[in-house]
Amino acid sequence: MHSSENAALTAAVRAGREERIDWRFRSIAPALAGLTLDEAAARRANLFDDGFFGPFVVLDAAALEHNLATMAAWCAARGITLAPHGKTTMAPELFARQLAHGAWGLTAANAGHLRVYRAFGVPRIMLANQLVDPSALRWLAGELAADPGFEFVCWVDSVRGVELMTEALAGSPRPVDVLVELGADGGRTGVRDTATALAIAEAAANSPALRLRGTGGYEGSLSHGTDEAALAKISSYVDEMRELTISLAGKGLFAEGPVLVTGGGSAYFDRVADELTKPWPDGLDVLPILRSGAYVTHDDGFYREISPLGEHPRIAGVEGFRPALHAWAQVTSKPSDTLALLTAGKRDLPFDEGMPEPQLLRRNGVVTELTGHTVPKMNDQHTFLTLPPGSPVDVGDWVRLGLSHPCTTFDKWPLVPVVDADGETVTGFVRTWF
Repeated sequence: MHSSENAALTAAVRAGREERIDWRFRSIAPALAGLTLDEAAARRANLFDDGFFGPFVVLDAAALEHNLATMAAWCAARGITLAPHGKTTMAPELFARQLAHGAWGLTAANAGHLRVYRAFGVPRIMLANQLVDPSALRWLAGELAADPGFEFVCWVDSVRGVELMTEALAGSPRPVDVLVELGADGGRTGVRDTATALAIAEAAANSPALRLRGTGGYEGSLSHGTDEAALAKISSYVDEMRELTISLAGKGLFAEGPVLVTGGGSAYFDRVADELTKPWPDGLDVLPILRSGAYVTHDDGFYREISPLGEHPRIAGVEGFRPALHAWAQVTSKPSDTLALLTAGKRDLPFDEGMPEPQLLRRNGVVTELTGHTVPKMNDQHTFLTLPPGSPVDVGDWVRLGLSHPCTTFDKWPLVPVVDADGETVTGFVRTWF
């Protein structure tokens, strides 16, 4: 996206940097209270020496930039467009950086996310769901009317949905662009057969309030494996989306302009790109779009295992993503030689895609690797740390934890410190809006 298109977002993010730190941000050092985010960043405070309250989650600045640049370069080389899913972070500052790295737009999951995006001036948004809430649709119509430069597209997967959208958007001066969503047995939303897809496409094409622009879908719910059978299932699904697109184009149902075809979470974007960048029929102008979002921070769990640029890479010649998101928690209790408790729990750290991974031990300013330790479970405010024989862990130590699933990490932290190469010096802050 051109910098001029991104200007409103950049300006809104810059204005947001004037927000002042206070008690709402529970882990941030009290000494930084009253400062703007930029003023606090300029202090270059140390997480451990300058009064931050544990637990805290941090972002690694170098890993973050590496991931942004790596994904942008790969998409450009692969000939595919990226509209990253912003719900991963809900951080406008990171939205701006993704767009600055060439993203076509941003993907949203629901109307609330859409409202946040627009508050920060995001100029092009894909809503990867069917939107049938009349209040949200009327608000959307107002946004489209007020800003001729605002581009929006969402999905439809039922004739009833098309009817509800058409009714709510009656009188809107600008039509809403839609994509027919293809689903699959065992998947999530989306149509399950070609006949239904055709009926929906015809209804959308005939609606006075909608424009049919293409097709979309989500392959990530069909598999969590990386064996050949799992990957073949993903490729087969995306190929069905290709065939649906070609079929609908042959019936002349798409509105004027490039046909948008979108797939790609963060687990199988390689297979999606393989299918969507195959040659299309002559005369069919297709814009293939990925929606991967978790790449921006990667992780030390689910995505490390399954990402095409993770621990078991499926893409040759490209340096893999780096985990940029970590937590630090203090050892508050050691009731036995085999158990310690950390000052973090389910309210602080993700647990839906695997437990946190103990990685480093910090004591008196010295950081060492922590191997052989595991987290078997968590309570609301405690993490259980299993200690192997001879464990050095003691009360008062700090433990760095690798995290699995960035989406459910960010939603717990409205302000995340960004640290430099030493892992402790705070050089910035990322504000999230869940």
